[in-house]
Amino acid sequence: MKQIVTKNFLLIVLVLAVVFAFVKKATIFQKQPDPKPKPADTLSAAFTSYWFSGKAELNKYQLKQAKNGALNAGEAMLIFMSEDFRTDKQVKAESKDNALPVLKTTSSKKFSTGVYEYSLLTSVFTPINNPLFPNTLKVSLSDQEWDGHSYLQANYRNNGYQVSGKSYYEKEADENYTIAKAMFEDELWNRIRLNPDKLPTGEIQLIPGTMAARLRHKSLQPLAAKATLAEYEGVLFPGMYLKSYTIEYPTDDRTLIIIFEKLFPHKIVGWEETYDTKDNLLTSRAVLKKTSQLDYWNHKAPADSVLRNQLLSTL
Repeated sequence: MKQIVTKNFLLIVLVLAVVFAFVKKATIFQKQPDPKPKPADTLSAAFTSYWFSGKAELNKYQLKQAKNGALNAGEAMLIFMSEDFRTDKQVKAESKDNALPVLKTTSSKKFSTGVYEYSLLTSVFTPINNPLFPNTLKVSLSDQEWDGHSYLQANYRNNGYQVSGKSYYEKEADENYTIAKAMFEDELWNRIRLNPDKLPTGEIQLIPGTMAARLRHKSLQPLAAKATLAEYEGVLFPGMYLKSYTIEYPTDDRTLIIIFEKLFPHKIVGWEETYDTKDNLLTSRAVLKKTSQLDYWNHKAPADSVLRNQLLSTL
């Protein structure tokens, strides 16, 4: 026995080391990747400090919206905030189960055409720097008009998007269809805030904006688009060191230009959207009037209306 141990000493030591490693879960075969990278570990200190501060960024815009062959006065809001989002149920997380941080855009438009009123709102949920979930997980739209209301939702599932909707319009009354995976135009606002240097350029496929689709009664489908990132040289929008991101849809005769600040946190100072309405080629425009950071969900008392008045007082 002693001779056997002596002759095979190195082999015995190696076997014992491997067994010990498995017991301690220290081998390369058992090391599991972190499914949820911590934002503080993967993002810059400036990004973490700004977007994980416990406050939302509220932006108020003066709006001219094309509809029914004319430009109509209104107001728009862009609200950005980080929050935990469940990847399975695709809703705001109230526990840590299947949750990861997302950047959420809530965009609203309110305008009237004569006596008739429109109110539209979208929410977009884009994971923050998570390699396991690189795609936007959910986009939803609600549309309230005096004639009735409608709702549209797209969920990322099975390497594509499941679209469902309800509307008071007969042709849109019950929608349920799937579309191929592509980037949403609606998520570009999040992509700008996350890292504008990574915006797609050149010939790309995009799913057009849900508000534009609903106002023109078009279904969601990926379309060919041309995207260009450049320095902004105009004078219509406020701010310094501005850049423009232009998306042209040649098959839809529609162009969107988003203007934002080159420097972090890449605030969006406005946008222009051109398309035909009632045989008139018109350009909608939103111009930033005021920005504030606020944990608005903690200010629901009547006395807190002073904060709302401060935000709205610029128009």
